[in-house]
Amino acid sequence: MSPTTRSPQDTLVHSYLYLRRAIGFIGIGLPAVLIIGKLLIQGGGLQDSISSYFWTDMRGVFVGSMCAAGAFLLSYRGYEPVDDIAGNVAGIAAIGLALFPTAPDNPDATASVIGVVHLVFAAFFFLTIAFFAIVLFRRTSEMGPTERKLQRNRLYLTCGLVIIGCLLAIAVVGRFFADATAGLHPELWLETIAVMAFGLAWLTKGEAILGDVFPTPAVVTTEA
Repeated sequence: MSPTTRSPQDTLVHSYLYLRRAIGFIGIGLPAVLIIGKLLIQGGGLQDSISSYFWTDMRGVFVGSMCAAGAFLLSYRGYEPVDDIAGNVAGIAAIGLALFPTAPDNPDATASVIGVVHLVFAAFFFLTIAFFAIVLFRRTSEMGPTERKLQRNRLYLTCGLVIIGCLLAIAVVGRFFADATAGLHPELWLETIAVMAFGLAWLTKGEAILGDVFPTPAVVTTEA
């Protein structure tokens, strides 16, 4: 039998699809892994935010996942320089928010400063991934969008708006309703929704969801 090989172009396309899917799977799975893993391994209640799981036995999972997502985003290359810049910003922000943890309970002066740095990285991360979903992912080639592309664009827009909405809700709740929502962990659930929306957008970009269906291309073969 003659072994089958992909053309260099097909290999490149598949590599980018798998890279996007890897980023998406991290976003979809991280909140559940952190929450359930902590309950099973360490016990106790919920943390106030996803970032707060840095101070639990799930620290390695949190840091490792965010650094992996950051590395993938730094490796991402799009069609225009703005794609590369956005990927670099999001990648650096993801790694930064993992390495500079959120402030613990009763922090000292150093921990408080590190906590502020964490918030800056987190803001850049969420705003950049929202920019990916709302703007970059929704661009269309000169040939015009397919029906699946139109469906994906609606999903991208929804994911991006959900991310922005969650960020605004976190700010409003923290500013005006912190006491009323104490014990309900609103920041944790809003961050979970935002991170999962981020993962859903990247899974869709990797064509794991709503992928276009094309005729089977000719296979490149090499004789044994």
